[in-house]
Amino acid sequence: MSASRWSTIADFLGLRRSMVGLLAMVVLVGLGERMADRFLPIYLLAVGGSTLAVGLLNAMENLLAALYSLPGGYLADRWGVKRSLLFFNLLSMAGFLLVFLLPTWEAVFIGAMLFLSWSAISLPATMSLINKVLPMDKRTMGAAVHATVKRIPMALGPLVGGLCIAWWGEKEGVRVAFLVAFLLASAALWLQYHLIEEDATPAVDSLQKNPFRLWPDMPQPLRQLLVADILVRFCEQIPYAFVVIWCMKMIPEPVSAVEFGILTAVEMVTAMLLYIPVGWLSDRWGKKGFVLITFLFFTAFPLVLAQAHSFWPLVVAFIVRGLKEFGEPSRKTLIMDLAPEGRKATFFGLYYLLRDLFVAVGALFGAFLWQWGALITLQTAALFGLLGTLWFAWYGKDLTNQQTAPTD
Repeated sequence: MSASRWSTIADFLGLRRSMVGLLAMVVLVGLGERMADRFLPIYLLAVGGSTLAVGLLNAMENLLAALYSLPGGYLADRWGVKRSLLFFNLLSMAGFLLVFLLPTWEAVFIGAMLFLSWSAISLPATMSLINKVLPMDKRTMGAAVHATVKRIPMALGPLVGGLCIAWWGEKEGVRVAFLVAFLLASAALWLQYHLIEEDATPAVDSLQKNPFRLWPDMPQPLRQLLVADILVRFCEQIPYAFVVIWCMKMIPEPVSAVEFGILTAVEMVTAMLLYIPVGWLSDRWGKKGFVLITFLFFTAFPLVLAQAHSFWPLVVAFIVRGLKEFGEPSRKTLIMDLAPEGRKATFFGLYYLLRDLFVAVGALFGAFLWQWGALITLQTAALFGLLGTLWFAWYGKDLTNQQTAPTD
């Protein structure tokens, strides 16, 4: 392929130098994280941990995913994106190395605090980098390419980790996976340093040092998106843990574990096929409509699932589940568009902190609802999705490519 053709493709996908460094980081660190953390419960038991410890580790992961978002965004705005991403990578490397060197359940918990929430702590800086290096009419495409590439380690990581366990056993195999994760993160660190461009001096004076005083500064359009997103994520999380139970235990023609794996693959492939074309359209037609369509698919999934009682209807349901990723890059870039200038990563982190803390309640609510019946759970989830969709349809705002983000 000629150099001019490569240049055209790179321009279409928004592949600037810093974006290449970012995507390399996503693949390498993400691959190490996924090949190691997916087998943490097995490793925890192998080094003397209890089943209670496994449950506590899962709870800690969910909590840290919410709590790390705000400091991740704050540091990105205060230190600059490049410096903060290097720091977050070093934290992950320290966690990987600790678990490799000390095969005890205590080391797993300490190390997990450093690497388990890599995605959460680095996401605000990642979106800030996309916002800074790409023009406004390429930002959703940049987020779409990031979302697509991010799923490569999600698919390959567990496979490589599983091979490590097959070759070296549950204990030593996972330790080898953590060593490989450390080496991959080291390579990512080198690429980050050499490819990601230095930031302009961050506007430190504009940052609010007290996170509890950030809420009054959140622009009203961003608050309206947050409310809608919380309601829609309630729709997702209320039945989330029970989808596999519905598919494998409750329907008249239950599916096998292998068939459920196929359904999950159908969902992932559906999402990956959407990201780039929808990103291109969203940058040209505006983001609100694509976010609305996303919310509609969130709402539709529990209703379609309730009618799926065998494998092929479930395939349709999981295609719908994959379609809920329709406008995810649009939603993320809309958050950055609506956030105040100079503090975009901080407010992106605040948005995710508030959303995930509220949505954790939705998962607990789903556990109680399930006691009343599966159909009630699925119908209630869809009701929350409909409320969120209507809220955003009425109150949601968009920015055109010629507008700038609000400053207060």
